[in-house]
Amino acid sequence: MPTITLPPKENALFKRILRCYEHKQYRNGLKFCKQILGNPKFAEHGETLAMKGLTLNCLGKKEEAYELVRRGLRNDLKSHVCWHVYGLLQRSDKKYDEAIKCYRNALKWDKDNLQILRDLSLLQIQMRDLEGYRETRYQLLQLRPAQRASWIGYAVAYHLLEDFEMAAKIVEEFRKTQQTSPDKVDYEYSELLLYQNQVLREAGLYKEALDHLNNYEKQICDKLAVEETRGELLLKLDRPEESSEVYRKLQERNPENWAYYQGLEKALKPGSTEERHKIYEDAWVKFPKGLVPRRLPLNFLKGEKFCECLDSYLRMNFSKGCPPVFTTLKSLYTDKDKVSIIEELVVGYETCLKSCRMFNENDDGKEEPPTTLLWVQYFLAQHFDFIGQPILALDYINAAIDSTPTLIELFLIKAKIYKHAGNIKEAARWMDEAQALDTADRFINSKCAKYMLKAGLIKEAEEMCSKFTREGTSAVENLNEMQCMWFQTECALAYKAMNKLGEALKKCHEIERHFVEITDDQFDFHTYCMRKMTLRSYVDLLKLEDVLRQHPFYYKAARTAIQIYLALHDKPLTDDNKESQADTENLTDKELKKLRNKQRRAQKKAQLEEEKKNAEKEKQLKNQKKKKEDDDEEIGGPKEELIPDKLAKPDSPLEEAVKFLIPLKNLVRNQIETHLLAFEIYFRKEKYLLMLQSIKRAVAIEHSNPWLHQCLVRFFKGGMWGRRFRVNFESSETFKT
Repeated sequence: MPTITLPPKENALFKRILRCYEHKQYRNGLKFCKQILGNPKFAEHGETLAMKGLTLNCLGKKEEAYELVRRGLRNDLKSHVCWHVYGLLQRSDKKYDEAIKCYRNALKWDKDNLQILRDLSLLQIQMRDLEGYRETRYQLLQLRPAQRASWIGYAVAYHLLEDFEMAAKIVEEFRKTQQTSPDKVDYEYSELLLYQNQVLREAGLYKEALDHLNNYEKQICDKLAVEETRGELLLKLDRPEESSEVYRKLQERNPENWAYYQGLEKALKPGSTEERHKIYEDAWVKFPKGLVPRRLPLNFLKGEKFCECLDSYLRMNFSKGCPPVFTTLKSLYTDKDKVSIIEELVVGYETCLKSCRMFNENDDGKEEPPTTLLWVQYFLAQHFDFIGQPILALDYINAAIDSTPTLIELFLIKAKIYKHAGNIKEAARWMDEAQALDTADRFINSKCAKYMLKAGLIKEAEEMCSKFTREGTSAVENLNEMQCMWFQTECALAYKAMNKLGEALKKCHEIERHFVEITDDQFDFHTYCMRKMTLRSYVDLLKLEDVLRQHPFYYKAARTAIQIYLALHDKPLTDDNKESQADTENLTDKELKKLRNKQRRAQKKAQLEEEKKNAEKEKQLKNQKKKKEDDDEEIGGPKEELIPDKLAKPDSPLEEAVKFLIPLKNLVRNQIETHLLAFEIYFRKEKYLLMLQSIKRAVAIEHSNPWLHQCLVRFFKGGMWGRRFRVNFESSETFKT
């Protein structure tokens, strides 16, 4: 159908529709659409139909929106507006590949449309189509060479493609156009200079990067970043004397930063342990209160020297009353000799402090305050807990609690000892005791809730969290809204342990949705960072988003979901076989009647709770609706509700498991569990080559793993395929090593 050109009156109305969409005045926009489409001559006007569909989509009427936009597109296939709108609709549904196709079609009919090019570039960087992104940014640069974002976007495209030299040239050309006084403080120009320096460093042009830093030092606001970068560059250029001076200045600025001491070591290149130790001895004199220069030598010292240095470090911390001292020493516990020295020394402190209130009987110094003994006992409790002696650990922590029953940290450690010993119920009880000492402490509250979840006390954990969640909404909903993933991962594990598989899957899917939301949140930064010049942070964000699902929260949720889906594949739930199904075959009539009454009461209780939840939801929805009507804001279509019963009865459990597995295979391939879970899925799908691939990857990580041994046995038992692979596998180098 040919394009219908609107007369001036209707064209003015159409422009008002566009303005209403931009200002989120959707109801007014629909009124203007009705005025145009109400005219029989323009009832099938493609662009108006498309805009009406787009407006309805923003009001949550998705099906009607798609129907109108497609109808509009059929009526006007050569309209860039219709294709652009269809792309926006696809983008709102996260069908980014389809949206890119629509934008490309729109550009066929209006190749220089800036808005479409910008929208296309956003989707290309979101999907990491870097070659396409570079081409689109080049078009935008040609169309708008005076705009800052055009230059920066083009430079970032080359940076992400790792063509660093070209990126550096583009940034330099753009920098020349910036008229900035050397004495003026301009944060955005400063960020541009630091980004340019980063590109030069990544290109390996260290000499040029150092010259650049020296030339523009006065115009860079972040003086700390300048000094840190200078230190790194001087090390790269093998100029140790200058770099050592830089790191000494940085130490004066912050004597507790580990990186500065490591940088100084690299610059001075000590030839022996004595020379290396001398660096830190000089720092002790310079920074007598510094803890880091006393802690770092413990990593490389041995024997008597280690004992002397440790003695000095521990005395300082125990006298001060420093709770995290054990945490700072935990990395030394891989060396058995150092562990025995630590134990001998601290047990000696405890004995002497009890008898003469000094660290050593031969000390001529003043007596230690009573709190010193408390922190020594606190340390010993953690020490014996860590090396697997819970009885001794409990003796020390109980002695500390008896002397100071109001110190929260002591109860925390006691709860930890019980947790590590396997008594999670007792651990939760002691954590609750700690929480009762300070109900306003959010950290203790969260710890207590976590321990309760581990003990299977889900309701109690929710009540505990409700002390810090928003009033008027349930704690669980508020925690989900705030993306509180530690709570949801622990909830999933608790429900799984209770065999409530649907509820556990619901939590896993909620976590998956959080990661999808975090990925989608990039859209807000693609334009913002170009505008505000926070380019270093922007590039870091993009790199982080690429490996986002490496995060332990996602790994835990994915692992739990896969295990549940495997269990559901092996033993699916039916309508009569509920998660809490009891074996009624061997019960007498009296016992059966009793059981039925119990089930009826439980069902009634669950129904009342469900009604209460629904009433709360309705109230919340009413408030949201009222707010929407008052503010006339954009509200997208509602998300599909996660129903536990429905999740526990998937049509294809293995396909659902694969969805969680794919990110793990791509990003967490260094964990043996990833490949063993992959094997379990492919074993049930009878995909022999993928099973073999999973086994080979697992063998390369940890060939003595017992679960891997089980997988190998099952694989080799798998008929002709298994026997054939066994011969090849056992003769391979991987198997021999």
